Amino acid sequence: MTRILIAEDESSISAFVRRGLESAGYEAVVAEEGDRALEEALRGDVDLVLLDIGLPMMDGFEVLEALRAAGSTVPVIMLTARTSTRDTVAGLEGGANDYVPKPFTFEELLARVRRRLNDSAPRRTYALSRDDVELDLLSRRMTVGGREVELSAREFTLAEQFLRHPGEVLTRDWLLSEVWGMNFDPGSNVVDVYVRYLRGKLGHDRITTVRGVGYRWE
Repeated sequence: MTRILIAEDESSISAFVRRGLESAGYEAVVAEEGDRALEEALRGDVDLVLLDIGLPMMDGFEVLEALRAAGSTVPVIMLTARTSTRDTVAGLEGGANDYVPKPFTFEELLARVRRRLNDSAPRRTYALSRDDVELDLLSRRMTVGGREVELSAREFTLAEQFLRHPGEVLTRDWLLSEVWGMNFDPGSNVVDVYVRYLRGKLGHDRITTVRGVGYRWE
C-alpha cells in the first residue's frame, strides 16, 4: 500500500488530511516535529511527504534540505500558510515537487498527491492489468479474460485511471480533471454516464460506487 508521511504540527489539519488519505486507500503516518519527520522520511518506506514549513525542532525548509542532501528523491509537497513568492521559490528550488498554500480543499490536495505519485512511478511497462482485465497502452486495446472488449477513446482513458489506482476512491472531480480536462463543466454527470458504459462492458461488480464521493475499482 502507498505510504504517505504527513509532517504537520497542527493536529486538526493532520487528522483531517489523514482521514481523507486513508479513505482514498492510502496508508498515512503523522510526524509533528521536523526531526521526527526527517527520520521517518529517510527510512525508505515512504512514497510521498506532505511537509509543513512551520514545524518545530526543524522547519520544513531544513527538513527538505537534509532530505535531499541525504540523496532521497521521495516526492515532497510543501504545505504552508505563507503565500509569498519568495517562500514558494525557496521551497521549489530546495527540491520540493509542489507547493500548496493553506487553506486548501482536500480534493485539491488529493489531486496533487496523485499527480506527484504518478510522476514518480516507474514507466517500465506499457500494459496495465488487474485480475483478468488487461489494458495495452500502446495499441489502446482492452481484453477481459482473453476476450477483446471494444472501448471508445474516453472509455479507455477512464478505465486506465481505475487500473492505475486499484482500491483507491477516485472522486468525480478528480476524474473530470484527469479524463476530460480542467475546463470541463463540473456540474455534468458525464463521469456517472461513462462509468455506466464501462460497467456494461466489464461487469457491474468491478467498479464500486462510494456514495457521495466517487468510484473505486475493486
